Amino acid sequence: MSALDGPEDDKPMPLLDHLVELRKRLIYALLGFLLVFVGCFYFAKPIFSFLIHPAISDGYKVIVLDIFEFFFVTVKMSGFLALIIGFPLIATQIWAFVAPGLYRHEKAAFRPFLIATPFMFYAGCAIMYYLVLPYVINFMLALYTPPEIEKTLRASDYLERVLQLVFAFGFAFEVPVLLILLVRVGLVTTATLKAKRRWAIVIAFIVAAVLTPPDVVSQFALATPLLLFYEASIWIGAMIEKKRKQEEEAEESSPGTEAAKSSAEESSTS
Repeated sequence: MSALDGPEDDKPMPLLDHLVELRKRLIYALLGFLLVFVGCFYFAKPIFSFLIHPAISDGYKVIVLDIFEFFFVTVKMSGFLALIIGFPLIATQIWAFVAPGLYRHEKAAFRPFLIATPFMFYAGCAIMYYLVLPYVINFMLALYTPPEIEKTLRASDYLERVLQLVFAFGFAFEVPVLLILLVRVGLVTTATLKAKRRWAIVIAFIVAAVLTPPDVVSQFALATPLLLFYEASIWIGAMIEKKRKQEEEAEESSPGTEAAKSSAEESSTS
């Protein structure tokens, strides 16, 4: 292995320097979180109006029942959104701390997953808001609830349900990223994923039952993409394993590898 394939700095680094670097990265991540939090809190009213639009557009009212309720709603919403929006910055700081100690091939293996993680989470949030949330609201309030009951939503309860669904679907869309990463680094094989398919189905519905509101529609809406992503991970993992096998076969059949093997055998016999 050449020097170019090793870490960026092969010189030993004192523990104190590591702690100083970690402290700097944590400060940057915290400042980024606070900056996004302040921005979300400042624009809390239009953001909350955006979140309640699926309910308002269907004719339902969203109310507050306490003097300080909307204030605490905006604080909770701003903190959660600061984590979601600021995640790329936080992940970048973690990567900046870890990357100098990684080999080049390790960086190449992890970099696509570092990019895919926030993208898939945001995709899950978007699908939840534009597709799942309106259907859940209509099903639970228009079809399931008796028509003689007046439908009025409390702001704090509505926000809690929306954030619960956001976390659930964001997590669901991270499943293929995690599974493909495990296959990429060799910790899991596609044969294992195929063998554990029945357990995956059970776990998907358990996770959906825990992370979503207690209704069948939300649970099936979450369990279905979990299972689809599980199957997609097997398919993509099979391509990764096939490519890895071809690279290993090409490396074994290369002249340099054969010469190294022959010289090793000659040295062992002598």
